[in-house]
Amino acid sequence: MAERPIWRGLLRLALVSCPVALYSVRQPSETLHFHFINPETNNRVRTVTLDAETDQELSRRDLKRGYEFEKDRYVVLDDEDFESAKIESSGVLKIDKFVPADSIDPIYYDASYYVVPDGNARDRQDDVYVVLREAIGRTRRVALSRLVIARRERAVAILPMQNGLVLHTLHDMREIADPDDLFADLPKAVADKEMVGLATQLIDRQTTRFEPADMEDRYESRLRAVIEAKLKGVAPEPEPEEARGNVVDLMAALRQSLGESSAKTLGAAAKASAGSKAKAKAGTVKSASATKPVKPAAKAAPPRKAAAKRRA
Repeated sequence: MAERPIWRGLLRLALVSCPVALYSVRQPSETLHFHFINPETNNRVRTVTLDAETDQELSRRDLKRGYEFEKDRYVVLDDEDFESAKIESSGVLKIDKFVPADSIDPIYYDASYYVVPDGNARDRQDDVYVVLREAIGRTRRVALSRLVIARRERAVAILPMQNGLVLHTLHDMREIADPDDLFADLPKAVADKEMVGLATQLIDRQTTRFEPADMEDRYESRLRAVIEAKLKGVAPEPEPEEARGNVVDLMAALRQSLGESSAKTLGAAAKASAGSKAKAKAGTVKSASATKPVKPAAKAAPPRKAAAKRRA
């Protein structure tokens, strides 16, 4: 891997351990980046770090971190102070316990990192890594541990991914907003069984495999088209809007949705079938023309006389 690991240490289960390194799952992407521009000069605006009292311009590398213990009063910490606060999870991923994978609500998942054996090929302990990966995978569990990252201890979940392991940092309970107040006014009445049945059919018809392409940022794609149009000096083509009619009869809307879903499914299947037949036919013609010489066209036969009508 070209990028540098964000953490190095030991992955430990009881008395078994192996050196590992964490690499961010996210990679530098080609997402759009914008700058603040002065519209009068069309120049880029520069961000400056100033002393709040003296207005003196400062370099960020010369700054230190401070904790405000009273209003406008700070205790300043340097690198040695942070180093002295290190705990075991600063350098060891000690697996504390295992839980079923579906017992962790998705809202607790935060950032993700690949867990990779660390060191050169000769010194790495790949056998320990592989045993841990296989054991966690067979039990269909998630390993829970703790890790100090960015000067903060985080709870983490470790699980198999393809031939390796992936680590997800987990939000602290205090970081998750309580949904009770937001959901308090929602109706608690039992939904109509027939409507639920129709909705279930609709879900079943639209159920398919998850594809990474499903997560494409369509808004950014649209922004790129707008930027390209402005560079060419033309107006961007308007994006077609979907009809947003109010649903008056939920039952009728569900039935109509089922009809549209069925029609789309049949139409897509027919289109795919027609495309396959056309390709097959084209392939046959191409194959025949490649192996046999083309014969001159035969003269058209004279038209045959119409047969006489039979008498009753």
